[in-house]
Amino acid sequence: MIHYHGTPLTPRSELLKLSGKNFCVSFANPQDADWCLANGQSVLWDNGAFSLHTKGREVDWLAYYRWLEPRLGHPHWAVIPDVIDGTECEQRALLESWPFSSQLGAPVWHLGLSIDYLLEIADTWPRFCFGSTKQYWQVGSETWERRCDEAFNALAKRHPKMPWVHILRGLALCGDRWPFASADSVNVARNHATAKVCPERMARRIDAVQCPISWTVKHTQKEMLL
Repeated sequence: MIHYHGTPLTPRSELLKLSGKNFCVSFANPQDADWCLANGQSVLWDNGAFSLHTKGREVDWLAYYRWLEPRLGHPHWAVIPDVIDGTECEQRALLESWPFSSQLGAPVWHLGLSIDYLLEIADTWPRFCFGSTKQYWQVGSETWERRCDEAFNALAKRHPKMPWVHILRGLALCGDRWPFASADSVNVARNHATAKVCPERMARRIDAVQCPISWTVKHTQKEMLL
């Protein structure tokens, strides 16, 4: 599992300690972008939709594309524009407007959307993200867990080898049962100062915990009774 540590992280002297790590830089808070590109192992460029949605603002997608243009290339990749709590038609329209290679982008499957749409994405894109919606806003809640189980059941039945699934805001799930290939969070950036812990030490502990690479289909009680 690849662990992407979110930014911004202040002061800059503390960010320097994370040189060589994998970073997540949001379009909504891009101040560390060029430093992470120059000093990070790889960078996940987040589209900022979640952050701006919580503030009641919309993302200028053309500006996002212009921002990505000089920063996008292997091994770096970006979250493709998405609509929080949007319809599948709205998500598809944004996927169709993605101006870069599919190898450099990952669509978001929001847990409130259909399993059929999840499988459509998995059949089409080399990697994709799990994202929250109103019904599944709290990552790791009981409702969220049941939906995540359902999603991985469907993926495992379709793909003998699990596709690359990234979990947005999900580093706390490292070591849990779901086979995520990568995850991000701002845990280190937000909490190292309060916890009075070296950010590199925090990141090293997180990076040492991994997810499984496979999934065994879990049958519901109803299915077992049939």
